[in-house]
Amino acid sequence: MSQWSQVQQLEIKFLEQVDQFYDDNFPMEIRHLLAQWIESQDWEAAANNEAMAMILLQNLIIQVDDQLDRVSQEKNLLLIHNLKRVRKLLQGKYHGNPMHIAVIISNCLREERRILAAASMPVQGPLEKSLQNSVVSERQRNVEHKVSAIKNSAQMTDQDVKYLEDLQEEFDFRYKTIQSLEQNDKNSTLIKQEMLALQSMLNSLDYKRKEVLSKIGRVIHEIDMLMSNMLTEELLDWKRRQQIACIGGPLHGGLDQLQNCFTLLAESLFQVRRQLEKLDELLTRLTYDGDPIPVQRPQLLEKVNFLLYNLFRNSFVVERQPCMPTHPQRPMVLKTLIQFTVKLRLLIKLPELNYQIRVKATIDNNRRFVLCGTHVKAMNMDESANGSLSVEFRHLQPKEMKTSAGSKGNEGPHMVTEELHSISFETQVCLYGLTINLETSSLPVVMISNVSQLPNAWASIIWYNLSTNDPQNLSFFNNPPAATLSQLLEVLSWQFSSYVGRGLNSEQLNMLAEKLMGQQVSYNDYQLSWAKFCKEHLPGKSFTFWVWLEAILDLIKKHILPLWIDGYVMGFVSKEKERILLKDKTPGTFLLRFSESNLGGITFTWVDQLENGDVTFHSVEPYNKGRLAALPFADILRDYKVIMADNVPENPLKYLYPDIPKDKAFGKHYSCQPNEVSKPSDGGGKGYVPSVFIPVSKILNDSTEPHSPSDLLPMSPSVYAVLREHLSPTAIETAVSCKLSPS
Repeated sequence: MSQWSQVQQLEIKFLEQVDQFYDDNFPMEIRHLLAQWIESQDWEAAANNEAMAMILLQNLIIQVDDQLDRVSQEKNLLLIHNLKRVRKLLQGKYHGNPMHIAVIISNCLREERRILAAASMPVQGPLEKSLQNSVVSERQRNVEHKVSAIKNSAQMTDQDVKYLEDLQEEFDFRYKTIQSLEQNDKNSTLIKQEMLALQSMLNSLDYKRKEVLSKIGRVIHEIDMLMSNMLTEELLDWKRRQQIACIGGPLHGGLDQLQNCFTLLAESLFQVRRQLEKLDELLTRLTYDGDPIPVQRPQLLEKVNFLLYNLFRNSFVVERQPCMPTHPQRPMVLKTLIQFTVKLRLLIKLPELNYQIRVKATIDNNRRFVLCGTHVKAMNMDESANGSLSVEFRHLQPKEMKTSAGSKGNEGPHMVTEELHSISFETQVCLYGLTINLETSSLPVVMISNVSQLPNAWASIIWYNLSTNDPQNLSFFNNPPAATLSQLLEVLSWQFSSYVGRGLNSEQLNMLAEKLMGQQVSYNDYQLSWAKFCKEHLPGKSFTFWVWLEAILDLIKKHILPLWIDGYVMGFVSKEKERILLKDKTPGTFLLRFSESNLGGITFTWVDQLENGDVTFHSVEPYNKGRLAALPFADILRDYKVIMADNVPENPLKYLYPDIPKDKAFGKHYSCQPNEVSKPSDGGGKGYVPSVFIPVSKILNDSTEPHSPSDLLPMSPSVYAVLREHLSPTAIETAVSCKLSPS
């Protein structure tokens, strides 16, 4: 079943989450119509390879054209219209930046996998629950409503200022008319009446000036309150969601909504500023005793400028955190002399600023590292598909400086991966007479000089962003706080859902909790130390918990990914628990679990029944990446043979726990169907008999554990058939167990 088919079967609350990240940048119609083709492409790799991204974009347009031809024949007018619109979008928005559509599709597929994983969990994790708080959603709606109301109030005040200007022009005209009359005419009764009318107009002008200033003051107050409270909270929430998304959590949205709010507020403030300038212009033409403009206008203008400064400073954000294209799912880990990308956005989108803001990137000022490459670029609205005012640095490289002694720093691996740095950005905005200096920084990054440091560096990034909201605590690991175990387990599940397409269920998380704590615990409120997670070796082992888990992630990604995504690898289950699960099952029932003693190893255990009715269990020596590189794991399960004393070789694996026939579970993952057994004379091309690798173990009478499948012995089906015809089971056992002498 395709991933999209699984998505469509979700409950409505999960479908609503899916709906949130499909928009005009990547319409859901295309995801639906091209589901299988989209899922068969490597969008993750294309997101970091421009040539590959261009090819995929061209192929995507071809696929859309094919769909357009099909629906044209069906005369589906609505779908024809939508597909034409999508085709125009793909050609117009992404032709100059094909990697952007690859990033969008890759993120959408990843988020689908995360939601599918979340849907399979019995309960929502504490972190994800907090991010989807209904109070937060209500506040978002309130912010948008208030911003819209403020915009309307500013526009209404514009009409009041225009009315005030018209009123003053009428007063000015009538006043100058009276002033132009002769002295005798001024003493007439008619003129005296006109003077009284002018006094009344002046009173009205005074009232209207006070009213306009009062309305401007209310608009400024509303903006101030909104910025100080709800908008600030919204921005902080978005930054927190970004932190969580960086370590595998739900994709963070809402930046476009924030941009809309920031832009409308900036437009309203500039509108109020123009209104105050107009009042100053009216003041130069007419003033009087008790005039409110010279008293109130300077204070209001100072407040408007102050709010504009703060609004611009808060609007300068890191939209996409630093990330090496070679490791897209490990952001904020940067290797020296390897390029990384980072994207910034100004949430105030004004056409006057397009290509007018130049951003400079630097690294923190400890002088240990410098940035090489293009580190000054102009923000523009052309590179982003949504037209935001942004800039993306794609060719920055961190370089480690030599020490005064002439050699590079030589800190140990723990010291390197716990040392935090930040990438800083600065620019200047000059607009309508205002000059505003802007600064922002990335979340803390970890510098490494060797890829072997990547696992521990990523552990540091996880721990930091899980444990603190502080975006710039570079001394965090001087005294790292403990983390709540329930939240940590949720983040560990995210590592699996984001990296290998399927998260962990409650049983698997329970096993990890026991492994971390050394006993069965209630982990809801338990606090786990950084040392326990990443620095202290597991009891009786030569590696840490995190190194063990990272090796499993690597094993899944490279060797058993389809089996993991299908949910056929139980994986995290202890030896004791697996025997409890298997003891009452049909003989030949087996399960797959990760080795607890070997890094990156997977084994299988099956249940058997002795002649006296006793239950026995057999576990094969774990397969590591070396063996799995030689033979796919699904083929190993299909072809695995055991030689029992006085018995012929047979495959003991019948049912995947709990009761799934083996071939039903793994059949689609076999590299090829096993050949019919043939005699040597039936050989293949050039007179040779086709050969296959067959994993074989033997179990002695006094052993319940099969020997190591040393195992992958080259044996064709036809040779195996001949052996069975001409040799006794004992002879076969002796031949298989003998070591091969070098030729």
